[in-house]
Amino acid sequence: MEVCLERAVNGSKQGLNSNPMEAYMVLNHPQQAAVTVLCTLLGLLSALENLTVLYLILSSHRLRRRPSYLFIGSLSIADLLASVIFACNFVSFHVFHNMDSEVIFLLKIGSVTLTFTASVGSLLLTAIDRYLCLRYPPTYKALLTRGRALATLGLMWVLSALISYLPLMGWTCCPSPCSQLFPLIPDNYLLGWLLYVALLFSGIVYTYGHVLWKAYQHVASLTEHQDRQGPGMIRMRLDVRLAKTLGLLLAVLFMCWFPVLALLVYSLAATLSDQVKKAFAFCSLLCLLNSMVNPVIYALRSREIRSSAQHSLNRWKSYLRDLGPEGREEVPKSSVTETEADAKITSGPEVRGPVCSGH
Repeated sequence: MEVCLERAVNGSKQGLNSNPMEAYMVLNHPQQAAVTVLCTLLGLLSALENLTVLYLILSSHRLRRRPSYLFIGSLSIADLLASVIFACNFVSFHVFHNMDSEVIFLLKIGSVTLTFTASVGSLLLTAIDRYLCLRYPPTYKALLTRGRALATLGLMWVLSALISYLPLMGWTCCPSPCSQLFPLIPDNYLLGWLLYVALLFSGIVYTYGHVLWKAYQHVASLTEHQDRQGPGMIRMRLDVRLAKTLGLLLAVLFMCWFPVLALLVYSLAATLSDQVKKAFAFCSLLCLLNSMVNPVIYALRSREIRSSAQHSLNRWKSYLRDLGPEGREEVPKSSVTETEADAKITSGPEVRGPVCSGH
């Protein structure tokens, strides 16, 4: 196996390392300190945000039964796992230079690949959900049931796991050429994974592009009747808000993933210097940043998620009051129930078709 690894490092190290793994550990001490701080901060913030989103969804009977929030929950699970697994393994390898056995290393890198692949897959399913909600509003609920949403999520996770753990199943870089960025990972596997991820991103861009176009058409048709109040103006405001949200998430998605994917493609065509490898290491942290930003864009901006947060806060306040010395003597003040909140949210002028989550 070391002979195979040396093929990837001959260009820069001339195969002089006692352990070929060291050719991938290119960060100096100040860079290692920076990586440790960034991984710790981003990982903790991402884990806290995604745990909060999962709690708010699971604690609400209404939200956890809706397909839209099943997809957002899947995204939160993937990003939560990514924030923990990636941060720990990245620091372990690049800072502490821990060298595991081949099986353990492939298991770790496969787990990192799984979390990020499932995260992108969940983004695509969320995009498709919003597309269906706008494209087929009368039949949306019948078209995308909870059972179909769960089956689609299960298929996506199984496919992501199968693709991610192929190196662990034996697709390593012997006798194939090794990747210059990942030990034991062959270039042809990396190319296949890049094509799969490119397919996912193409689906996201196409789907959201169509949604943006539909929103633009709605706004263009309704601006001619600005003096009219009612469902039309409410829908126009929703479309404008949707357009801003989708524009923001597409910009974040591009900024966080494009540098990493571009360097991966470049590594397949050219010999990388240590400076490029260092740049890739820091660009990889952008994927962790994306896992931290996803809950804000997809969940915490949602009015229903914020409503669930308010209900949870009221429940905890009531519970803490009951624990106090005077809690049992006082009659607890009744908080707004979830059903009443739903009535408030859905009250007012009627809007035809379902209002898509996250708008």
